[in-house]
Amino acid sequence: MPIKYPSARAGLEGASGDSTAPVVDRPGVDPEAAEVAGLDALELEPKRQKGTLGRRIWKSTWPKVLAIAIVLLVWQIAVWSEWKPIYVLPSPSTVFTDLGNVITTGDFWDGVRVTMTRAFTGFLLAVVIGTVIGALVSQFAPLRAAIGSLITGLQTMPSIMWFPLAILLFQLSESAILFVVVLGAAPSVANGLISGIDYVPRTWLRVGQVLGMRGFAKYRHLILPASLPSFISGLKQGWAFSWRSLMAGELLVIVPGALSIGVRMQQARDLSDSSLVICYIIVVLVIGILIDVLFNAADNALRRRWGLLS
Repeated sequence: MPIKYPSARAGLEGASGDSTAPVVDRPGVDPEAAEVAGLDALELEPKRQKGTLGRRIWKSTWPKVLAIAIVLLVWQIAVWSEWKPIYVLPSPSTVFTDLGNVITTGDFWDGVRVTMTRAFTGFLLAVVIGTVIGALVSQFAPLRAAIGSLITGLQTMPSIMWFPLAILLFQLSESAILFVVVLGAAPSVANGLISGIDYVPRTWLRVGQVLGMRGFAKYRHLILPASLPSFISGLKQGWAFSWRSLMAGELLVIVPGALSIGVRMQQARDLSDSSLVICYIIVVLVIGILIDVLFNAADNALRRRWGLLS
């Protein structure tokens, strides 16, 4: 039977080092279908040799452990050098002892709940608003000419600059904090989606048009999946902006009855309790790292799905 894809077969045989190997037909298998399946398999990611679970965990963990050890060592050396009095810069052992006492209290977890509720609420609103704006701007040239640069300008705007206006508009309330969180995150989400849509190959769009994709179906089945890598990067950056905006808001806008992480840190500062202030700084840092790990996992899963990871 003549070979349907002679150039591909020659390439495969050359890669294997045996250009004279005969094609053996297996019973019950269509040779033509087998050839097509073999060619399709070239686009899939290569099989990875998986090591033991412990080795893989250690491989991803030891750089973080080393970084933490270096930070603790520098911190301890600064304490030993008496650069600052011990009541201003306490030792790591003192801080982690106080941190262990703090995280075992119910009040601490109530503060975490208040802060994370604000964070997720503001971020979800920013995702909805940013996605809608990004989709509209990417499809209408006059709209892009009108507000394209404005979105980038809002993205570079320091979030703390919005708080005086937010307080005037909403007084000392949850709405004032959410207003700034949304303004901080939505431009990054919109720009991520715009960049992703801009880099969708024109060939794919023409193929979708030939297949009859129009309106929402075109976005659902073609544009959004193709722009997903850039969109996830925009979401990640949007979360970083929203988290920073929220922490600034909780230090500036103290809502009565809402004892969040920022409020508790401000109380510790008023009491000149440096150890407790550092404890809450560590808590904010750990939460940010955990959310970043989730975004990285989603990004790696997407790239693995597309065969972009070795």
